[in-house]
Amino acid sequence: MTGGNAFSPGEHAVSPNPNLEIAIEEGSQNTEHLLEDEGNDLEIEGSDLGIDGNDLDLEGDDLDLEGNELEIESDGLEIESNDFENDSKQILERGSNCHENNGDDRAVLNGQSDISQANEYPPPVVGMEFESYDDAYNYYNCYAKELGFAIRVKSSWTKRNSKEKRGAVLCCNCEGFKTVKEANSRRKETRTGCLAMIRLRLVESNRWRVDEVKLEHNHSFDPERAQNSKSHKKMEAGSKRKVEPTVDVEVRTIKLYRTPVLDSAGSGSSNSNEGEISNHVDRLSRLKLNKGDAQIIYNYFSRVQLTDPNFVYLMDLNDEGYLRNVFWIDSKSRAAYSFFGDVVVFDTTCLSYKYEIPLIAFVGVNHHGQSVLLGCGLLADETFETYIWLFRAWLTCMLGRPPQTIITGQCQVMQSAIAEVFPRAHHRLCLSQVVQNILEKFGDFLDLETFQMELSRMVYDSMKVDEFEMAWETMIQRFGLADHEWLRQLYEVRERWAPVYSKDTFFAGMSTFRRGESISSFFDGFVHQQTSLKEFFDIYELVLQKKRHKEALDDFETRNSSPILNTQCYYELQLSKLYTNEIFSKFQFEVVMMSSCFSITQVQTTGPIITYIVKEREGEGNMTNVRNIEVMYDKAGAEVRCICSCFNFNGYLCRHALCILNYNGVEEIPFQYILPRWRKDFKRLYVPHIGSNNVDITNPVQWFDHLYKRAMQVVGEGMNSQDHYMIAWQAFKESLNKVRLVADKHI
Repeated sequence: MTGGNAFSPGEHAVSPNPNLEIAIEEGSQNTEHLLEDEGNDLEIEGSDLGIDGNDLDLEGDDLDLEGNELEIESDGLEIESNDFENDSKQILERGSNCHENNGDDRAVLNGQSDISQANEYPPPVVGMEFESYDDAYNYYNCYAKELGFAIRVKSSWTKRNSKEKRGAVLCCNCEGFKTVKEANSRRKETRTGCLAMIRLRLVESNRWRVDEVKLEHNHSFDPERAQNSKSHKKMEAGSKRKVEPTVDVEVRTIKLYRTPVLDSAGSGSSNSNEGEISNHVDRLSRLKLNKGDAQIIYNYFSRVQLTDPNFVYLMDLNDEGYLRNVFWIDSKSRAAYSFFGDVVVFDTTCLSYKYEIPLIAFVGVNHHGQSVLLGCGLLADETFETYIWLFRAWLTCMLGRPPQTIITGQCQVMQSAIAEVFPRAHHRLCLSQVVQNILEKFGDFLDLETFQMELSRMVYDSMKVDEFEMAWETMIQRFGLADHEWLRQLYEVRERWAPVYSKDTFFAGMSTFRRGESISSFFDGFVHQQTSLKEFFDIYELVLQKKRHKEALDDFETRNSSPILNTQCYYELQLSKLYTNEIFSKFQFEVVMMSSCFSITQVQTTGPIITYIVKEREGEGNMTNVRNIEVMYDKAGAEVRCICSCFNFNGYLCRHALCILNYNGVEEIPFQYILPRWRKDFKRLYVPHIGSNNVDITNPVQWFDHLYKRAMQVVGEGMNSQDHYMIAWQAFKESLNKVRLVADKHI
């Protein structure tokens, strides 16, 4: 909860329904579903506890990765536009002269590669997450070993009446001081009261997060003594692996390499013929290209780079030098990601439905609620290694900044790859596809209409987890589906697709959590099952131009028009001045529907947090179908949370939350509920992040890069209006004249 503001009823906070019934009641048994206080459920097990179990030795030097590792520094992704053309053409038009790879898979970034290795463990920072407690412990232990100190478990705690660990504090071995009893012993004093530590906490999805860090030690490091400490001795040399923490800061280096499957000896070989055959097939798989397709790809990439210096493409070659996978992204898509990269859909429609071209697309949503392209690729197959390569390639082009939420279709291999490359992202399955798959699986031998109604009610109407799980069990029993393995496996991953489990996940309106909603493919209506690669590249830029032109028109209309208001509620007037027309119209509907909420009941108060039940009438004048919606309000920070989770799903407050704000005299929607990504005045310059102003004045490449990016800033501002355009044009002419004067002096 943030802030501390006092609010009083004002003349602008008008209730849409003057006959609103207010009642105050005590007690609510369901409040914990909205606000969970884990503190009451935690039990301290003790302090200075040792760690039992298998502690892994994670020394970076023992991570045996065969082949070369291609590193691309995210601080300065430098793309050469001219020197690679011949090499790229040879790769695309691969004939009998194959590049030698010595068994290594290699990613080609515009014909260049940068090989290096990094084995150091980064220092811990708040926000790191790990898949398990053991991973977190092992990481800190390895970090400590590299620096030259030992660690121990200072304290840990579990959930009440359970052995499930919920949190722990790992500290330097020199923490604290000897007790009086220990002080009398002859053992050498090793404790210095050192405060270095990390605090770990179990968060959603059973990940362990670092939520407190102290790095400074009050003693010198002693690597030799640390080497013989209890924590480092526990490292088992036979199972060493590197634990990669995920940090909530910009990733510095992205590696594009294929990781070999290691056996217990770490040799990278397989013990079975079947594994050898499978590995051989994977390493020789290549992109299926028809005659002339290679030239089409080459021509497009070469032409675009002449007009867009920040256009990037990456190629993945097999052992024989044939093209296996390719990824590309232009400067506008790279820049759009910096504004709209919080939620990304990974569109594999062409792969799922066996289109002629194996096209994939990364898609976001802009400030008008329209889809925006964030990168494309062509894939040879749908293996784990292919997805790993693709996701790392895409992440590299995005300067190592992963999305908050990524939405995909159902694919276990893809899910594993996402977990490795985007470990901190919320991975969710496209709900409309899940529902469609269920209906396709069982619709032929069930009463389709009844089954669909039952399924829809369970998925879309369940407000709480127990409601969903009980409804699922009822559906399974009613239609005799208990023995279907596919449905059982789908239920096991329900947290990735059922809305009731994703109330804390932000979707920016791409959730499809309402009946009838679905996510359309970015190229829907343009690319069909029989579309050839030539046809695709013929229409590709036309599709982008059409969608970007639509965005520009909506920008102009939003800036130069005022929406018609439908109520006297100030919330409507407030956001009509801030949000784009499309997003405002969706919010406006919630304001209008405040009239369907006819009763507010206060059911519980815990400190500044008050729980309300809002009664909502469904349908016009229908008093028989009434829903009770639970809403929590924090007076201290003017924070409101509704169990329907409209704000996280769609990015704006629901009618229930608005009623509670209005009831509590909050005259304006608090700032935290006005998202910059929807604002009409949101600056969206389609150039990548400018970065540092430090330019090497002896490097002509950096001259061009810096001047181009700054010039594109002026272009973006100049597109805001005719007046902006005239000023920008005048500035360009004056600048050009000044530059020419300097040039004349040197003649």
